[in-house]
Amino acid sequence: MFIRIVKMSFHQDKVQEFIEDFKNSRDQIMDFDGCELLDLLEVKGKPGVYMTYSYWKDEESLNKYRHSDLFKSVWIPTKDKFNAKAEAWTMERVLGVHK
Repeated sequence: MFIRIVKMSFHQDKVQEFIEDFKNSRDQIMDFDGCELLDLLEVKGKPGVYMTYSYWKDEESLNKYRHSDLFKSVWIPTKDKFNAKAEAWTMERVLGVHK
């Protein structure tokens, strides 16, 4: 399993628009082959800073999404709302504990 975290910082007047855009695209992203979880998180104490947290079946699935028309249709309008460059991390789970 691969985990992808993307940190995005938005102009304050664009936050609601971004959230609506995310609501409108989240089901399509979840339906993309290999996507197993998708969360939108707000960084506590940092208005306008959000992170997406997603699980992908494997690196190939994540890369197919990152090069897809769906990704382009989501990412292009999203990055226009940024007030700083996005940061992204791709990780592979080594150990995990869940209840």
